[in-house]
Parts: sequence; structure tokens; C-alpha cells
Amino acid sequence: MKRMLADEAATDALGRALQEALGPSGAVIFLDGPLGAGKTSLARAILRAMGEEGPVRSPTYTLMEPYEVNGRQVYHMDLYRLGDPEELAFLGVRDLDEPGLLLLVEWPERGVGMLPAADLSIRLAHAGSGREAELEGLSERGKAMLTRLAA
Repeated sequence: MKRMLADEAATDALGRALQEALGPSGAVIFLDGPLGAGKTSLARAILRAMGEEGPVRSPTYTLMEPYEVNGRQVYHMDLYRLGDPEELAFLGVRDLDEPGLLLLVEWPERGVGMLPAADLSIRLAHAGSGREAELEGLSERGKAMLTRLAA
């Protein structure tokens, strides 16, 4: 499924739609794309749609930012500066398996072998003055999210 994101409002709308499609279940969402493609903006839009009112920063230097939003655990990861996937063991990534947990991962290819399998992959790319988002369900949960998103 592809979506054109002409501006920030379109990115926010996609974030709200993804949050609604997610429902109360948890998921692992990989956010792929080059620098400046809007990965953090989309993660922020999802968190805002969930009800996060505090600052949503890029975890470029911290690697992972935890949030508790309306009783749900959310972890936003940015692996751009990760030196080795094994570093994720120190962050306790393998222990992130609580029901309803949402894991948003930027630059997931840098954590291969240490990250849980993705339910949904979102590839963001520059497209003219906007961006294009290509969404792919990688699990039954991810495919169900896309079905709800398309409805």
C-alpha cells in the first residue's frame, strides 16, 4: 500500500490512521528510509495520536526512548548510530515482549539479528516536495492493520 504525504499534516493523518489501525494490540513497526525522509515525524505522529503530550524527540543519541501513553508501553528506537547489533542487548531489547507493546524502529537494518520480527514495514522516501510512504504487512497482525487502514 502506498500513500503520498504532501506535507506535515498528511504525515500526522497517516500517524492517526496507523494508531487507529493498531487498536489495543501491540506491534513492531520498522521505519525505513534515507535521512530526512520523515521517520521520526511519523513516529511522533503515531505517539501524538496515542495521546502523548510531552516532547517526542529523535532517539538518535540515546538509541531508545520509552513512553507510557494511556497505560501502554511504547519504545521509539533510532539505530542510525548503532555500532554493532549486539549493543542492543545492553538496552534489553530481547526483553521487550509485554502484551500491547508498540516498538517503533528507525534504521532497523542496523539491528538485524537482535530485533524482534516486524509486523509492519513502512518505507519513506522523498517524492518531489513531499514524501511517499510504502506500507507492507509482514505478519498476520501487520496485514490486519493494513486491512483496517484501507477500510
